[in-house]
Amino acid sequence: MITSTPSSDAHIDVQFSDRRVMTSTLPDQNNDANVPLLLQPSYARSKSLLFDELRNFRISLKWCALDHSSCIGKFISYLASTFFSIVVPIISCLSIKVPSDNPISFNKLVQFPESGLALIAFLTLSRFFRKYGLRQLLFLDGLQDDSLFVRRGYSRELDKAFRLLACILLPSFLVELAHKIILFSTVKISLPFLISSGVPLNSIMFVLVLASWVYRTGVFLLVCVLFRLTCELQILRFEGLHKLFEGCESDAGVIFREHLRIKKQLSVTSHRYRFFIIACLVAISISQLGALLLVLAFKSDKTFINSGDLVICSVVQLSGFFLCLLGAARITHRAQGIVSVATRWHMIVTSASARSDQGKCLVPEADGILVSNTADTDANLSDILVSDSSQDPSSFQTRQAFVAYLQHNNGGITLFGFALDRGLLHTLFAFEFSLVMWILSKVVVLS
Repeated sequence: MITSTPSSDAHIDVQFSDRRVMTSTLPDQNNDANVPLLLQPSYARSKSLLFDELRNFRISLKWCALDHSSCIGKFISYLASTFFSIVVPIISCLSIKVPSDNPISFNKLVQFPESGLALIAFLTLSRFFRKYGLRQLLFLDGLQDDSLFVRRGYSRELDKAFRLLACILLPSFLVELAHKIILFSTVKISLPFLISSGVPLNSIMFVLVLASWVYRTGVFLLVCVLFRLTCELQILRFEGLHKLFEGCESDAGVIFREHLRIKKQLSVTSHRYRFFIIACLVAISISQLGALLLVLAFKSDKTFINSGDLVICSVVQLSGFFLCLLGAARITHRAQGIVSVATRWHMIVTSASARSDQGKCLVPEADGILVSNTADTDANLSDILVSDSSQDPSSFQTRQAFVAYLQHNNGGITLFGFALDRGLLHTLFAFEFSLVMWILSKVVVLS
């Protein structure tokens, strides 16, 4: 509560504040070139500068034919998705004739899950761009309300997202390239609508199939990376929330408002990606279990030619899906761990205020330091200074109510009310393992 002051004092404060702002803005104007654009308050959504942090994302979207900023871009995007996800896989399944000495081929089997996941990811991105836009999807418009620590960390995560995408896509592409070179050098291509023998059908189909794989894999992994990037932003905000428990400025009302903002964005993220996560879980489970059943059912030899696509498809699917699950589990674990941090903070402040006889009481490190239980947090928290306001009974009741609020609102990423935490991951693993054991038992009985 701000106490009333004479008008002369208020006039002096205003003049001093204005003078301080004028002197502090001079070095900021000189150092604009050194400050990232995400950290500049004047960087609005309507601006599209050459060196902004979203330039790599925009270039990637254009190269993947996912630019929905114009009507022509939308038309090209839907046309490319239909051609590479539906037309090319159907043509490849009908035109590729495997040799007679190698009758079993799983290359046609992987076309369905790859196309299915690509269509799921494309529909998800289309809905995102139509309703939110790229900046609002990545929560860049709300970064001006965050601390400098969160904004700089999110700028680093934006750069790290493409390196993570490349670490999954490039090795898989090299293996897929080697497999397609060997495959198209041994198979025959026959199209009933094309009779001319002078057309290099093998080369044309090789380029189309490889381009289709790159498109479908890139679209699926792009959505996974976007979801992980959103989770990393919330993790940074929880780390900033941990810092609010330090020092004399540890006000329960300020921490409550910050936690309420984070909880709202977690709820928005859960609603945006829940269709994608559940659809990918169903599609990947069916494809992996079906592939396992077919592989164990046939007794013929498995080679790199007839099973290479199956291995690459499985690695890409599991890598992208685990990327989403681990990101969601991490942010949910952070959201649940904030209760322990707040409880310790409440206990330390209460015990310090009970022993305090002077204006300020320094709580030594032996009494306890607010350190989170997560292994990722390396925050080195300093001693806590408790002011006179903590001795007010109303302050104790406010902290106690805040801790009770956190105990009932500690969810992270949820799927229709179920928290996507480590417990749910253990349940999914047990369910998938039971299905695998059931398939193995059926194969053993049938053999």
